[in-house]
Order: sequence, then structure tokens, then C-alpha cells
Amino acid sequence: MDVWSEPRLVAGCDWERAGASVRADQRESALAPNKLLHSWLHRQLPAAARVWLDEQLGKLGSEVRDRDLYLALGLVPRRLGKADLELSAADLAAAEQARPGWDPRGWSVDQAARVLILLHAGGTGERFAARFAQLCRTADVAEAIALYRGLPLYPDPARLEAQAAEGTRTNMRAVFEAVAHRSPYPKKQFAENRWNHMVLKALFVGSTLHPIQGLDERANATLARMLCDYAHERWAAGRPVSPELWRCVGPHADAEALGDLQRVLATGDATERKAAALALAVCPDAKASALLGQAPDLAAAVARGELTWDNLSEAS
Repeated sequence: MDVWSEPRLVAGCDWERAGASVRADQRESALAPNKLLHSWLHRQLPAAARVWLDEQLGKLGSEVRDRDLYLALGLVPRRLGKADLELSAADLAAAEQARPGWDPRGWSVDQAARVLILLHAGGTGERFAARFAQLCRTADVAEAIALYRGLPLYPDPARLEAQAAEGTRTNMRAVFEAVAHRSPYPKKQFAENRWNHMVLKALFVGSTLHPIQGLDERANATLARMLCDYAHERWAAGRPVSPELWRCVGPHADAEALGDLQRVLATGDATERKAAALALAVCPDAKASALLGQAPDLAAAVARGELTWDNLSEAS
């Protein structure tokens, strides 16, 4: 049985209108995240694994018991394996079209299957939110990574914010990054306070900032001050400061923050000086332009588009 079969036209209807409607439905369903996940898995899995997956999807309907859902999710790695999910450029483009910002690079087969099963059997509204929270509370690390990576795809995303924020409070870097990295969910759903603490927590757990979507759009003065305070604590302890930190400071740099950027520009290593230049280039304060003028080579590289946060992150 094809668990994703399309509806059929009924006799006696307006065939032209119905045909157009079905074609529109097919285009929409072809882009639905569950269909994409299902097609990617079917393309990659061996026959026996495909059969098992479709059997689970067939058995898990809207009235599924929690026990059956948990059992199916738990069996996924054993039945399907943990290979990397093989995705082409066209697959990534389809993901972006299905959910703007959805980036499944780095997903594994078991993660994709777990998200697919939860999408199929998790329900909606409060029921889905309750199941999601319970699954996250009882999950091992691998299960938690899969569950949190699915955040951009789940129904009623606002209901999941508290549990998603819980995922960013962990000290397990891989779990934190499942929420924070390559996902549009935090950018779209987190209130400013949660957003700011997520960015700061990335630095605490030794993670990188550039895979966090929305860094530039959601930069704010409160976050800039928090990050400068963090930098001062690191300097006082004789510890390095991530050059990426200044990306979120530049647009809202006050006089004290400009002093910090001047220090980095004067005493930092090559990467730190580049980061300071990029931060100064987007600061609206006229003093920032004067400071940037003290490093004409870096100012020229920024102006020509040769120095960006993207290539700085790649080089780091």
C-alpha cells in the first residue's frame, strides 16, 4: 500500500477545475516535508528496510497509542541503520521550497525516519506538543538530536517553543546544535530573551555562530551588551574570544563596544582583526568609520566584498 497515495477525482465533477485542483494539490503535496523525507528514504534504503518503514507508517494512524509510537521510533536505527542521508543539490532546493530555511545537510537515515514517523503519527496541536515534550524528556542523545532537528517541520510550531528552548539549555553540544544550527525555527519562534541566551550559550559550549540562521536580522542592543560582557570575562581570565562574537555586536555597538573593537583591531590576530573590521563596517556610529580607517587594507577588503563573515567562518 502507498501510504502517500493521492486522492482520486469523483465522477460527475467539473473535470477541468478538478484536474487543476488536483494538480495544485499534487504540487503542494510533492513539496510537503513528509513526502520529501519519504522519497529520500525510499531512494536510499534497501528493499527490506523500505517495507518495514512503510509498515510502520501504515500502522501508525491518528489514533496511535504512545507505546506503539515510542516502539517504532526506538526500532528505527536497528531496522534502517545510521548512514548519512544522501542529498543532492536538487533535494536541498526542494527542502528550501517546502520550508524556507530547512537545511537537512548532515542528517542521517535514522534521524530522517524518526522525524517522518513523528510527523505521520504525532497528531496536531496540544497533542503533538505533549508527545514531543515527553519524547524529548525520555530521549537518549541520538533520539534528542533527531527530534530537535525536525523542529522546522512540525505542526503548531509556537506550542513547541518552551521545549525547543530546553534543548538549547543543554551542555551537550550536539543536542544544542540540533536546535540552533541550520534551522529556521529559533529565528522565527524564539522571543528576544531566548534568542539572546541561545547565541550566548553557543559560545559557552564551544559551538560556532555562523550556522545559526538569522544572526544579522535578530541582532539587538541587549545581545551586543551581553556579548561584550562575556568577552571581558574571557579576557580577564586570559582566555580567547571567538571572532564570530563581534558579528552580533557591530550593528549595535555603543561607545564601550567600540572601545572593545578598537582593542581587537589593534591587538588581535589576523582573524580577530578581520572580524573587528567587519563589525565596524556595519556600525552606524561615525566613530566606527574612523576606527576602520586605521586598517585601510581591511576596510578596502570589506568594501570590495572580499572579506565577509562567510569566508571568515570558512577560514576559522
